[in-house]
Amino acid sequence: MKVRVFYHDKCFDGACSASLFTRFHRAIHAPSASYEFCGLVHRAGALFDESAFIGDENAIVDFKYSASPRITWWFDHHESAFLSAADEAHFRACQRDEACSRRRFFDPESISCASFLARVAATRFGFDIAPFAELIHWADIVDGARYESPQSAVEMPAPAMRLTLIIESTQDAAFVPRLIPLLTEMPLAEVLEQPFVASLLPPLLDQHQRATALIGQRAEYRDGTIFFDITDHPMEGFNKFIPYSLFPQATYSIGLSRSSFRTKVAVGSNPWTRATDAQMVNLARICERYGGGGHARVGAISFPPDRADEARSAAQTIVAELRAANPFPG
Repeated sequence: MKVRVFYHDKCFDGACSASLFTRFHRAIHAPSASYEFCGLVHRAGALFDESAFIGDENAIVDFKYSASPRITWWFDHHESAFLSAADEAHFRACQRDEACSRRRFFDPESISCASFLARVAATRFGFDIAPFAELIHWADIVDGARYESPQSAVEMPAPAMRLTLIIESTQDAAFVPRLIPLLTEMPLAEVLEQPFVASLLPPLLDQHQRATALIGQRAEYRDGTIFFDITDHPMEGFNKFIPYSLFPQATYSIGLSRSSFRTKVAVGSNPWTRATDAQMVNLARICERYGGGGHARVGAISFPPDRADEARSAAQTIVAELRAANPFPG
């Protein structure tokens, strides 16, 4: 049996989810199966290529829903999990069918997809998740932004945090598929020491320092909200906690950046804010207005690389909206 696992690319939780799914699927369903890993990214236009669903089984983890009959497994935890009302209706109808509902799982309250997948695998299928406690723990910390402080999130002392830097920054399409199996085979410190992983870290740490300096130069803070535009310095990703290390009093941050395949509006909230949930704006809903999405506290919008002006206009509108909604005037 050939199983294709589609996962949220450039994302630590996506890689962890793909690795956990593979171990679970092999142990419970198909001991002799072979697995292929295919990264998915949020971009303007179609997110799925139906012709890629060529496995005997096809799984999507930590990414939006597909109603394709070729998809046999789905796990996600994003509030903006459905591209359309029709997709959501398809999922809800699936939940009324016993066979279908045992293969498609959704919980927007889960901190990470990896911990959600592990919980389902353990409680619904009897899969032993104890050997993967470290991975699940760090998936929750990384995807839930549960770091001790902005400084800790930016300095990245832990192996999981450094792996996240590499996963989010690499342009090598073969890297994460090669990494995924290792995440459930050895401690994360050992994964980081593998030569094909360790060799990538020094230049990325240098790049991280440059990104920190650049955002420090460009970031504008006013009325509880940070805004910065670094589209003239293309990069594949940056540490989203840099703005809060610069302005720890901020509630929101909007960053405009450009990579090889998109212009991105990153919309986030400070994990260490003193604002209550009731005072916070739902960022997923804001991003959905422009075809993006995410979680209530963090989201993003992707525009084609040649539509930077449209992305900048959207970013400025969102900045104005969040500054007006600042829960701490003055």
